[in-house]
Amino acid sequence: MASSTALWSFALVVGLLTLTPGLDTALILRTAALGRRTRAWGVVLGIQTGTLTWGALTSLGVTALLTASHLAYEILRWAGAAYLLWMAGRMIVETFRRGGAGASAEVEVGGADTLSGGWRQGTLTNLLNPKVGVFYVAVLPQFIPAEAPHFAMGLALTSVHVVLGMIWSTVLIASATALGTWLRGARARRVLDRVTGTVIGAFAVRLAVGD
Repeated sequence: MASSTALWSFALVVGLLTLTPGLDTALILRTAALGRRTRAWGVVLGIQTGTLTWGALTSLGVTALLTASHLAYEILRWAGAAYLLWMAGRMIVETFRRGGAGASAEVEVGGADTLSGGWRQGTLTNLLNPKVGVFYVAVLPQFIPAEAPHFAMGLALTSVHVVLGMIWSTVLIASATALGTWLRGARARRVLDRVTGTVIGAFAVRLAVGD
């Protein structure tokens, strides 16, 4: 397989994966819809940092240990599930609070509109999901030509995934921003947080009970 063919083929696979609604989509849309565009971009950069990390580790063969070691996988799986459940629980609980305490907690859960805060949240969400690592272990090596430098080609393929993710995230943030005035109303915000919290919680449960 030629390198150019591998890049286009991998782009098709991860492009379809990127367009599939999931945890990343929910987190980006929720953050942008609350009017925190800077934080939303931080979340995007964090998610792509995690993706690039998984790709680099896979190219080095490190993530193969994740699939080989049941204990390592279980530790990461339960840590990820706990983090997502905490995030989902806080989102949902705060929608039932009223007054100053609820408002203060909302800032804490939603996070201040900072790039660094969003980056930390996006990076943690991605790196604590072992299924991303397993996906890279299973898929990435198949697109690396035998004659190509393994690490360099692995990073090139991962970069394709990152670029596609950035493009799609731009569409998501623009869409959420366009509806921002309506979505930032008190009632709409409660619905948004409950729906997003439920989606994230469902991912956490699926991660916890998954094989």
